Amino acid sequence: MPDWCLWLILAPVTLAGLLVLLMVGIHVYYRVKLGDQVVRIFEEKPLFIIPRGDPEPDAEEVSFRAVDGTLLRGCYLSHRGPYRKGVILFGLEFGSNRWASVPYCAKLRDAGYDVFAYEPRNQGESETDPNYRPLQWVTDKDVADARAALAYLKDRHDADPRGVGVFGISKGGSVGLMLAAEDPAVRCVVTDGAFATYSTMVPYMRRWVSIYSPNRRLQKIAPDFLYGSIGLAAMKRVAQARKVRFPWVERAVRKVRVPLFMIHGQADTYIKPEMAVALHEKCGSPDKQLWMVPKAKHNQGPQVEPDAYFDKLTAFFDSHLARLPDPSDQFGHDPREVLPSPRQVWEDREMAPAPRMVAAK
Repeated sequence: MPDWCLWLILAPVTLAGLLVLLMVGIHVYYRVKLGDQVVRIFEEKPLFIIPRGDPEPDAEEVSFRAVDGTLLRGCYLSHRGPYRKGVILFGLEFGSNRWASVPYCAKLRDAGYDVFAYEPRNQGESETDPNYRPLQWVTDKDVADARAALAYLKDRHDADPRGVGVFGISKGGSVGLMLAAEDPAVRCVVTDGAFATYSTMVPYMRRWVSIYSPNRRLQKIAPDFLYGSIGLAAMKRVAQARKVRFPWVERAVRKVRVPLFMIHGQADTYIKPEMAVALHEKCGSPDKQLWMVPKAKHNQGPQVEPDAYFDKLTAFFDSHLARLPDPSDQFGHDPREVLPSPRQVWEDREMAPAPRMVAAK
């Protein structure tokens, strides 16, 4: 073989090898130099006003247990229409109490929907897990508590056999997407300000690194996956220290097949609009829509565009969840298959097991 042919083969291989070594070197450099700072920033809680509401006099106070026995609190708000169209599971944003759902759901109740809002562990009046320190990021504990809330709705005497809709705010929306990806009892999903951990973290990683590292040239040549790998290393440290797991919302949303309506503030400086667009594009549902509320910041859609907000919200659930009254059955009937509610069992792991599918009776 001529020497020049050998060089043609070796040159690309050598170049690729050098590029890999460069990326590994940058990763090690930033991981060692900035690892502690990234962990600290990742654990910082956002600075914004957390809404908390007052109890509704006609609400049904509810207590139920997660799979590991943690006592959770919730409130069941019955519809105020002529008949019940459906049931909606409401996911709270980080730090708020169950009564914060009231202003979001008043128009839905008037339209004929029952709403069940629950407080995950270490939030509101739910039991505090001494081994858990919640953050704004979704953890396996949050998913387990959401599964328990859905199980409670399935076990009620007035449970809708057709399933439920999900309406989640910020972190509650992200958890709702996780539920929709695994349980066909979820018939449709609305999120407001939802986000995923990895796709939110990577853009912020660039900002964090620029604060602590003066090497601008190095920052420019580093690709997103390199920032992501540094962020994942920090997440792993946080997960080990807090004894939790951070599930991949991005992977889960690809499995979502039910109708999805994502709402996001166009002026959101916390979860940037492009992050919401990226998450929306990953969703596997053939029926999905994204509404960017003009001039609205994080979770401010109801304040900025109240009429449009609640009109769109009600119209979505009317299209994908509502049913007409059935005179032959008090709660209606649908042969749709849904998952049975998981029983309260003690497991070696925190997450509830995924139960098998059976036909609804």
